[in-house]
Amino acid sequence: MPPPAALSPAELEARLRLHGLPEIGPRRFRKLLEVFGSASAALSAPAAAWRALGLPESSAAARRSAAVRESATTALAWLERPAQHLLCFDSPDYPALLAELNDAPPLLLVAGDPALLERPQLAMVGSRQASRPGLDSAAAFARSLAGGGFVVTSGLALGIDGAAHLGALEVGGATVAVLGTGLECLYPRRHAGLARRIVSEGGALVSELPLHTAPQASNFPRRNRIISGLSLGVLVVEASPSSGSLITARLAAEQGREVFAIPGSIHHPGARGCHQLIREGAQLVESVADILEALRGWQRLPAQALPRQPASDPVDEPPLLALLRAAPQSSEALAVSSGLALPELLAQLTELELDGRIACDNGCWVWRG
Repeated sequence: MPPPAALSPAELEARLRLHGLPEIGPRRFRKLLEVFGSASAALSAPAAAWRALGLPESSAAARRSAAVRESATTALAWLERPAQHLLCFDSPDYPALLAELNDAPPLLLVAGDPALLERPQLAMVGSRQASRPGLDSAAAFARSLAGGGFVVTSGLALGIDGAAHLGALEVGGATVAVLGTGLECLYPRRHAGLARRIVSEGGALVSELPLHTAPQASNFPRRNRIISGLSLGVLVVEASPSSGSLITARLAAEQGREVFAIPGSIHHPGARGCHQLIREGAQLVESVADILEALRGWQRLPAQALPRQPASDPVDEPPLLALLRAAPQSSEALAVSSGLALPELLAQLTELELDGRIACDNGCWVWRG
């Protein structure tokens, strides 16, 4: 096969047509190019040759369809616009870490700066229904890592993903969002503005899917292997045991990447997934220094980039606030740990909540700083 830089317009269009065929994933895409020598030759081969390779009838039948041709034409037009790129699996500019996967995407569509995909990345993932402390932790870690030179990579989802992207942007750092949809069909729609900001502020959006691919449940687990595959490690901030974030973490472990997890209160459901990962061998993380120690040699963060612990006067701080700063707790647990009668406890909690210093989240009281 010719190197991608030398691809003819016809061969590029043929690869995009293969990319748009139903049931042609990374392995089948590569198999077609290996057997026939090029995408153009694969598209011209008789249907019997495709059947002999064990490929689905639906894929062979769709090769010459108007919809597949139109999808390729649309992608070619999209690539003519500024800051929009296509990376082929056999191209020198394809990200090296991702290329190690045996099911690496044959094509990556990138809006923004594709050079970020070769820089050291740390993936951050977690719950879409994250607690306020979880969101704050994600933003703080992202600020520290991005401020020190790591690219923060996540999936543009609500909750922890969004907080991680925003934290990186807040310090002028770089962030990459890997989508489970096409780049022209952003999801969730609530993050369309965040996606535009990522690109405009020097980051990148990435997808292996054709441009107008709508949200489909099966595509998001596939997306997760790209998030972990691009990264040196994955940090799980907050997740339930059934969270898709645990899929990303386990994929990372299978890919030989580092897996990190932030522990939480035993009373908070969002901590259970992280605790499960730690039991399975993930590294327990309490500060950015724990991540740096595991990834030493890649980046060194300046001291000012590390998350600062909130200043407080132990004399003036209410005892309940000190307890909640340590970990979220239910009213019943607070009554036991504080020794207060429940009516007095609730009165003090109400005062602290009205002052904006604590909040009730999923039945637990949490410190807001």
